[in-house]
Order: sequence, then structure tokens, then C-alpha cells
Amino acid sequence: MIEVNQLTKRYGDKTAVRELSFTVRPGHVTGFLGPNGAGKTTTLRMLLGLIEPTSGTATISGHSFRRHPRGLHHVGALLDAGDVHGGRSARAHLRALARSNRIPARRVDEVLAEAGLGGAAAGRRVGGYSLGMKQRLGIATALLGDPPVLLFDEPLNGLDPEGVLWVRQLFRKLAAEGRTVLVSSHLMSEMENTADELIVIGRGELIAAESLAEFSARGTAPTVTVRTPDAGALASALSAEGAAVVPYDKETLKVTGIGSDRIGEIAFEHHVLLRELSTQAASLEAAFMELTADSVEYLAGDPR
Repeated sequence: MIEVNQLTKRYGDKTAVRELSFTVRPGHVTGFLGPNGAGKTTTLRMLLGLIEPTSGTATISGHSFRRHPRGLHHVGALLDAGDVHGGRSARAHLRALARSNRIPARRVDEVLAEAGLGGAAAGRRVGGYSLGMKQRLGIATALLGDPPVLLFDEPLNGLDPEGVLWVRQLFRKLAAEGRTVLVSSHLMSEMENTADELIVIGRGELIAAESLAEFSARGTAPTVTVRTPDAGALASALSAEGAAVVPYDKETLKVTGIGSDRIGEIAFEHHVLLRELSTQAASLEAAFMELTADSVEYLAGDPR
């Protein structure tokens, strides 16, 4: 289990993380989300003892990571897939880590095969790897000690569709085994397919710590698209029922506050022909954009 309590990190007059508290429990894939500059990587680095907090605590299985002897047995992490000596082969890189952490040598080939880097790929120099292959090696490194806790920072960078599917299935398998899995990512669509729980931060502060379904539901209510040749009459009838109706074009209405079943009934009661009746459910991306809008540090200019 991961526990963060009142964690704060300041760099001079800039506060990267401010009094952040959350818990990540085993048995779930937990997404760690936030806009660029929100403090996600700083938080992960404090969890791993790479940065000293200004105040507060960040513990893994009840202890600071620095107190875990032979850390790869306790925590596996991928922070930067490119942070590997390019002159070494993947096998040599993992063998060195295995020796220093007293991990059986057979485990090296096991994780390389699991990551799709077995055979000739294992003997190639890492400097000749593509970004996707480096990501796979980083994940293999995290798995090396068979740890109960795993941290991943943007693990999908550079992966092809097959690789993305493999990672998605891997994370779910690890969680099903009772491990604690924390994944930092900017890919909302992937988190929607992978995460069970979410930790969302902005400007170093906690915005939400709840299930994926709960967070998505905090965004804009589902919208029903209605297309009809008699949009004016239907808009009046729906408004009378308390719905919020916004004309989209001459024949299309966007309706909130009332479900598609009831809209169909009202149209039938008023003899209005429907050509389309579809619901756009609340999405993680929509909720994320709404709830982090005030926390975005870097805004793009108007493309016009």
C-alpha cells in the first residue's frame, strides 16, 4: 500500500507539491492524473526517495522507500525509460540489477520474455532500441524483483497498439494478483480502459481521490442528441418537461436533464418524427478537463 500524508515540496519560492494526502490500495489499478506541471513526477520521485520532501511523508508498505533493503523486492518503478546505459545489452542491464538485489539470475530471462524482449533482442545494446523497446525494458526492470508495489510514469510512450494492449492486460493481471499498481498518464482514453481508481492533482494539490466511475460522473451530465424535422415543436415540449435544450443546427437539439427514453415518449405524444436519438455518456476526459481547468499551468495560445 502507498500512503502520502501532507506531502509538500518547495523549490525556493515555488511549491511543486502542497500538503498532498492520498492512499493507493492493493488489488486495483490506480491512475495518477493531472495537467502538465501538476506535480505528478515530483510526487513519484519523493515516493522513491529520489527527492527529499520539504515536509510530510510518503511511505510504501508503511516505510520510507530508503528503509527497504534491496528495494526491487519491494517496489518496481518505471520513471524514465531512457535512463539506461546505452552500451549495455538489456540482459546485462538486468543481470547487474539482479545481482545487486540478490534476485535469481533466471528471473532476468523470465521478465525479458514477458516484456517481449526475449531471444536476440535481449542481447542487443539498449542504445539501438526504439522508444517502445526501451519502455518494455523499463517495465521488465520494474517486474524483476516480483514486487508487491509498482509505480509507472507514462508507461505507454512509444508503444504500438499491440504494446498498449499488452500493458493494459499486464496492469490488470498485477492488480488481480493483489499488488498495488499506480500509473501516471496523460492518456485519458487509456486510463478509461485501464484504471479502477483515480488520484487527480492540480498545481500540486489534491483534486479527487475516488473511483473512475465516480470521477467521470462529476463532469457534465450525459447529453442526448435529437434530430427531427420539427425541432421547434419538440424543443418547446421538452422545455415544458424541465429539460435544458440547446439548438445545434436546424434539425438537431442537444438535450440535458432528461433521458432518451422520456424524450422518445414526449416526441411520440406530440406526433414528432425522430431521425436520431443518441446519448453521449459522461467521459473521463470531459470530467478531467472541467475539474482541472483552474489548475492548468501551461495554456496554449489561440491557434488562429
